[in-house]
Amino acid sequence: VQLQASGGGLVQPGGSLRVSCAASGRTFSIYSMGWFRQAPGKEREFVSAVSLTTSSTYYADSVKGRFTISGDNTKKMVYLQMNSLKFEDTAVYYCAATSWSGIIRDSSSRVDYWGKGTQVTVSS
Repeated sequence: VQLQASGGGLVQPGGSLRVSCAASGRTFSIYSMGWFRQAPGKEREFVSAVSLTTSSTYYADSVKGRFTISGDNTKKMVYLQMNSLKFEDTAVYYCAATSWSGIIRDSSSRVDYWGKGTQVTVSS
């Protein structure tokens, strides 16, 4: 399974950006997809995830109310709409996925596949 993220870029504080991730290859077992991020000098942290079968969603406290995640089980894609972006949202955003019954819900969750990441920079 390969994960390809797209949609990162430069945005001003308070602005919006949407990142997308598409899974390819043997995707029939993909169960949950989501996003982690890593800022310079910091550890990678969980951002948000969605179950492709139940549509249950999970968010880090730092993004609740500002970010919205959605998934497409047919296309094996996940989207993250980011609104009201802040300087501290600047990071490389990594797409993640689990297979079978694995659920991504926080930083300690098992992740079976990682994408290469897309840069999101919030700057004035």
